[in-house]
Amino acid sequence: MAVSADFPDAEAMRAVLTLATRAPSVHNSQPWYWRVGPSTLNLYADSSRHLPRTDPDRRDMLLSCGAGLHHCTVALAAIGWRAKIHRLPDPSEPGHLAAVEVVAQSPGELDVTLAAAIARRRTDRRTYSSWPVPWGDIALMGARAARAGVMLRQTDLLPRLGDGTAQDNGVVVALGTEADDDLARLRAGEATSLVLLSATAMGLATCPMTDPLEIPETRAAVRDDVFGTSGHPQMLMRVGWTAVDADPLPSTPRRPLPEVANWPLDGASVGDDAASRTG
Repeated sequence: MAVSADFPDAEAMRAVLTLATRAPSVHNSQPWYWRVGPSTLNLYADSSRHLPRTDPDRRDMLLSCGAGLHHCTVALAAIGWRAKIHRLPDPSEPGHLAAVEVVAQSPGELDVTLAAAIARRRTDRRTYSSWPVPWGDIALMGARAARAGVMLRQTDLLPRLGDGTAQDNGVVVALGTEADDDLARLRAGEATSLVLLSATAMGLATCPMTDPLEIPETRAAVRDDVFGTSGHPQMLMRVGWTAVDADPLPSTPRRPLPEVANWPLDGASVGDDAASRTG
C-alpha cells in the first residue's frame, strides 16, 4: 500500500506508531488498533481487548485509546506533521474512534519535549519523596488539560499512599469532563496523556489510578466532592517526586506492531483483519 508525499512514509509511521503504543492503558489492556491508509491514520477500539467485568460501559477502553491517540499526535508533531483529528467520525461504527489527517508543519519546542517524555514515562506506584509538588506545576498541567477540554482538580478525598517510614508528599489530581459520553471519555484519555507527559517532562513521577472509579459509589463521591455538578470524574492520578534512592523502573512490554496495526504496510490488507478487531 503506497503512501503519498503529503503523508508520513512507512519508516516515519513505524516510529510514530511505536511511540503511540507506549501510551498507558487501564490494566495494561492496550485496546487499540491502527489502520494506516494512503492519506489518513485511523484509530479503532479493539473489542477483543475489552474487559467487560470491570469496564461494562467501555469507559476505561475509551480512556486508554484516547491516551494512545494523544501519544500518536505528539509523535507526529515531533517529526513535522500536525494532526487534524476527526473524533468518532462514523456514528454507525462506534469502534472507529478517530480519523487523523496531517499537514506538514515544523515541530515546536513543546512537541519535541513531550515526544521525548514518551520513552521516559513510567507508571510509578511506589512511595514518593517528601518534596512537595510545586503548585505552579499542577497549575500548568491543569491549563494544558483545559485546552483539551478537560478539567483538572487537586483532591484530598483519597488518602495518600505511603509505607509508614517516610512522608509521601505526592498529590492526587482528578480529571473530569462536563459530559460523560464516548467523546468526553476519549478526550479525557487524550488529556491523561498530556498531563502524564507534561509531568514526566518536569521530572515528576506519575501513577494513573482507575480502580477507584470503577466502583460506582466511589466515582459518585469523587464527582460530588471534587467536581460538584460541573463534571464527571474520568481519571485519578498520583503525582510526586521519585524517592532519591529509588531504582529506575523498567519499561512495560508492549504488543508487537503487527498486532496493533495493519503492518507491514506493503501489501497489507486494511479490511478484514482490522474489522475483526473492532466493535
